[in-house]
Amino acid sequence: MGLVIQLLIPLALALAGLLIGALLERKHYRSIRAREEALRHILVFNEKRTPMAMTGQHFHLVQGSVVISSDYFKNIAAGLKSFFGGRLTSYESLMDRGRREAILRMKEQAASVGATAIFAVRLETSTLHSIAGRGGIGCAEFLAYGTAWSTRP
Repeated sequence: MGLVIQLLIPLALALAGLLIGALLERKHYRSIRAREEALRHILVFNEKRTPMAMTGQHFHLVQGSVVISSDYFKNIAAGLKSFFGGRLTSYESLMDRGRREAILRMKEQAASVGATAIFAVRLETSTLHSIAGRGGIGCAEFLAYGTAWSTRP
């Protein structure tokens, strides 16, 4: 009986982590898609120079940053996958959500100054897993920044 309980508790916790993590991730993706649709009028370019037609207008530095943490289930899945080798697909959605969220926050800041385009957009990423220490949950920081162009001061 004691052995069954010792096996069932970790299994139940892993299953709960999988279900709750999947629900929260789906909710975040719904929020991202809705906000991307609302901000799609703001154009984003990685070119360093603005077109000549935009000279003499108002430019603003805009940035968006986010830190996204992995859940225990993804850490376990990635640990097993890295042991056997291959792509860490459990972390791909984490990286995708972080990148898109940072760009959305940058676009929201650009919208607050009346910008219609952002130029010289750069995206920086850093992992903070080493700060968490051994056995801790890893997380990643994303920073998107660029020069917003607006017609109002």
